[in-house]
Parts: sequence; C-alpha cells; structure tokens
Amino acid sequence: MNTETPRVFVAATQQNDGKTTTALGLFSALRKRLGRIGFIKPVGQRFVEVDGLRIDEDSVLIDQTFGVQTPLEAMSPIAVEPDFTRRYIEHQNNDFLVNRIQNSFDRAAWEKDFVIVEGTGHAGVGSVFDLSNARVAKLLGSKVILVTKGGIGKPIDEVALNKAVFDQEGVELVGVILNKVLPEKFEYVREFAQRGLQRLGIDLLGAIPEDAMLANATLGQVAKTTRGTFLNGKTKARRRVQKVIIGAMNSSHTMEYFKPGTLIITPGDREDVILAALSTCALGELDGQSIAGLVLSGDLLPSNPVMDLLKNSDVPTISSPMDSYNVASAIHSMTVKTLPGDSERITKIECLIEHYIEVDRLLAKL
Repeated sequence: MNTETPRVFVAATQQNDGKTTTALGLFSALRKRLGRIGFIKPVGQRFVEVDGLRIDEDSVLIDQTFGVQTPLEAMSPIAVEPDFTRRYIEHQNNDFLVNRIQNSFDRAAWEKDFVIVEGTGHAGVGSVFDLSNARVAKLLGSKVILVTKGGIGKPIDEVALNKAVFDQEGVELVGVILNKVLPEKFEYVREFAQRGLQRLGIDLLGAIPEDAMLANATLGQVAKTTRGTFLNGKTKARRRVQKVIIGAMNSSHTMEYFKPGTLIITPGDREDVILAALSTCALGELDGQSIAGLVLSGDLLPSNPVMDLLKNSDVPTISSPMDSYNVASAIHSMTVKTLPGDSERITKIECLIEHYIEVDRLLAKL
C-alpha cells in the first residue's frame, strides 16, 4: 500500500458533527496550497446508485464539486448495506475488506499530493465488522483530526473517549476542530475549550461558529423529508427556508407571521390561509421578497379555482401526506446535508474553513 502520499483521517465524536463539512472545506483549502488532492471514504453508511454501483453520497459530493479524477468505486470502496453486518458475522471476510480498502486508497492517492480520508460516525463505528474508524485509520497509516460540536464539558468528554479508541490502535490524534459554536459565546467557548483540551494534551486546531445559512433546509430537502411532491415551483427546490410556521389560526392573524423566507405549513383545505399567502406575495407586501413556500398537509388539496391560482403563482407549493404537526416535527429534526451543486452552501463552507481553521499548522503536524 502507498505509504508516501501525505494523508489525514477526518473523524468525529458523533454522527452529524461536521465531518463532511470539514472534509469539503479542507479539500478546497489544501488544493490551493498543495495542488492535486485525493479523497476516499473507506466505509460509507449512506449511499446512492451511480451506474449500478452503490457509492457513498459524500464521495459523490466531493467528486462533483471538485472533479477529483478518481474512479468513484475507489473513493467509496465499502457501502454498508442493510444486510451487511449479518453477512459479515456469518462469513468473517475481513481480509477481503481490508485489501479492498487498501487497494482503493492506492487508486485514490495515485498522482495526488495529499489525500483526505473521511470516517463515518465516532471512533468505534464499524467495530461490529472489525473496521472501526480507528482500525481503518491504522490500516491506512493516517493521523487523525476529530470534529466535535461546539461547547466545553460534553465535547471534551467525548473527545477524550474517542481519543482512547484511537490510542488503543496506536493512531495519533493531531488535533480537534470545534464546529457549530454559538456565535454569541464564540470567544468564551473557544478559549475554555482550548484550555480544557490542553489539559489532556490535545491541540485545538480551530473553532467554527454556527452559521444560520448552513442550518437552513432547502425546499427540495423539505419535500423529501415530508414525503411531499411539488404542486408548483419545483424549479425553486434550492430555495432556503429561514423560518417555519403552522398556519392553523385565522388567516388575518397568520398574516402577521408572513416574513421573507418563511415556510407556511397548513392543511390543504385551509383556503383562507392559502389565499392570504398568495395575496401577500402578489401585492409585494414583503418588500419585494417572498415567503419560502407552502406545505399543504394531510394529503388535502384546495378547490380547483384555488389550485389554479396556486399553479399560476410564484409561491412554491408542496403537498405532503403527513399532518401539520408531523410535517413541522420532521423539518425541525431533519439533518441538513450539503448536496452536489449547492454552490452557495459550498462557498460558505470553504470560507469558514479557510478563516477559522489553522490549515497551515495542521499541515505542519502531518
């Protein structure tokens, strides 16, 4: 296996702490400094079908964003399918999986100046089939950076726990990145987290403030999460939702909450709320801006005349089989992922990593 090309393994203390955000931003920052950057996600749990192959969605994101020029099957050698763990316990094919990962890394590192390896979940994820993140980092001869959510006590406890797993495999943790730090507490959290980590002999490589734009779902993501379909405005599927309200009150009261970027959830037969939303936008009462859209809940639709108004309006409308409460709950709890082609979000991530992470110091430690 290639042992010459520099590499770093991006791990996290928990799922959805920001591994992909960090990997994407580092890819951009390192490409400016070093040139040709490779990428591999050895074990992926969320995959999409590409030309008949099951490819981890983060590998697809990186490839479509940067044009990595590595076969996708090398960037995503193992996709953990629903029956994967049971089959592994039955057949114990560890040598095959190890060889597949190492051979894929060689292809990912071919003619590259640096390789980013993205893990999946915390340090111990994958232990059930003998390929924990710590084990994979060891197999690839990589040092590790850990991403954790902003805070002091809980994140440091989780970093210590994860470090113990990496230590057991003899893998060096070179530093920690705090992600999603509350802006109003940013300096306080960064200072005391740094001091707390130093007491454990761990370096803080940077802290990234929480950014509202990165937390806002698009209408397309809302439709997918709520099992909805667009009645109109599908071309605006990338529009971001800044606020969500349930239009269950009298339409005159609901209108007080109509603001630019607001998504209105209402039963499909509440024609008064639907018409109020349409008239507000048509009359330009939001200073030329628009509400994000409408979600009509309960698989209910308005009468044909109102449907015609909807379809001829500029207000994107989604019909969902879920009731209003469950639509709102699903949106509130959804994980907002970065999607290929989301240039606004990708540019924001690149700027945050470049500004808040000490990339040159990270390179020196590798």
